[in-house]
Amino acid sequence: MPGHLSHVAGFDDAPFARTYRGDVLVVGAVFAGTRLDGVVSTRVRRDGANATKRLAACVLDSPFAPQLHAILLQGIAFAGFNVVDLQALHERTGLPVMVVARRQPDMEAVRRALLDHVPGGARKWRLIEAAGAMEPLAGVHVQRCGIEPEAARQLLEDQRVHSHLPEALRVAHMIAGGVTDGASRHRP
Repeated sequence: MPGHLSHVAGFDDAPFARTYRGDVLVVGAVFAGTRLDGVVSTRVRRDGANATKRLAACVLDSPFAPQLHAILLQGIAFAGFNVVDLQALHERTGLPVMVVARRQPDMEAVRRALLDHVPGGARKWRLIEAAGAMEPLAGVHVQRCGIEPEAARQLLEDQRVHSHLPEALRVAHMIAGGVTDGASRHRP
């Protein structure tokens, strides 16, 4: 796979109760091509502002950091509305970052929720706007930082095994659900 971005870490957060306040588990599945190479984890504050810092530390402090080519995120926010600053995560890690979603999110609903109900919502909405509009690519929707469209498309296609989602995100979702709820759910 020379020239391909074959080593990736895909992150997803664990399920939590609507009434829960505190730190939420975030799991990263590290893949070398289509092989699971390792698992990392961190915790981020529910509706907080530490996701970027915690994800960067999780990646950089892991034994997998030297081999990684990209970071994949299952959504731009973890633990409710703890929004990731894609540019800052890219700059801190030196790695391309992609948010991947099966469907185009209802951005107007996200904006309203942030501005009307979340402390610091205006700042968080600016981070989402700065990440750019989600674009359809290789059967999913993405926001990307530090990676061109063709390389992003190739990465998505190379990382697929059982769905349109890259395997790292699918596996991170299953691990996070299984560890938290005792069994994983189906689709992320």
